[in-house]
Amino acid sequence: MTLSVSTGQAVDLRVQPVDEVLDRVERSLQVRLLPETVVRKRRSVGARTNRDTWVRVERRLLDKITDQGWNGTESAARLEGVALPTWQGCVVWRDADGPVMWRADETDLLPAAPVGSAVLTEAPKLPDAWWEALNASLDALAAHQTRRIATPDTDTITQELVTESIRSVFPGDFDTTVQRWVPAHADMNWANVTAPTFALFDWEDWGNAPRALDSASLWASSLAVPALADRVQQERRRDFESRDGKLMTLFVCSKVLGPYAHPEDPRLEPARRMAEQVIEELQAR
Repeated sequence: MTLSVSTGQAVDLRVQPVDEVLDRVERSLQVRLLPETVVRKRRSVGARTNRDTWVRVERRLLDKITDQGWNGTESAARLEGVALPTWQGCVVWRDADGPVMWRADETDLLPAAPVGSAVLTEAPKLPDAWWEALNASLDALAAHQTRRIATPDTDTITQELVTESIRSVFPGDFDTTVQRWVPAHADMNWANVTAPTFALFDWEDWGNAPRALDSASLWASSLAVPALADRVQQERRRDFESRDGKLMTLFVCSKVLGPYAHPEDPRLEPARRMAEQVIEELQAR
């Protein structure tokens, strides 16, 4: 496998050549990827197949693959009560030119189109049934048990990571200890859910995480549309009212307001206001 940059470095698959990768996937899965359907993201490429399935191909550095492996999409196939595409099979191989692994997972097609980008700037039209399905899936997921640890943005989430992330942006006299850890999707945003029929996809990073991580992540993805952010808070009220929910609100706000914050990000001001409110509530306890 040959790319135009060293495979031991971070690579953006939106701009790097991937023809050889996709050719290998087609041969291994005995399927044809439809070129007009290819969707390229920073570290993954997806496409519809000639047998009406979807194949997602991901590139990951070896040091980003933990002892639990990186078969999140495969292991999520056992989750009951969660609306997600049915997993069909996969192919995994190590790149011959560097410390890199490739993985292609084949699943059923999504029941509808993704709602939008990771961060929305316009409110989507979502029926009440959509919100009911979201709640049912997140509640069912949290009720499961797993030994997997969530890896949002490929970083294993730990108490230390939570504390460091929050303290780096919000110093203050409040405890950052998480009380409850439950299974979470760990990449919950508007690019990974479908509508008008609800489904949640891209399960490569799921695992145990602080309660309310998914709810807080979807809220942060909604901040540029105040009414949508309010709806997420309303629907997931029990999460946000919990102490862990407040910590996860600060955790996601630290991502918005941290060192990589964009000065024109419309989420900055609402994230600041919410963070100030949450810190006051935590300090009052």
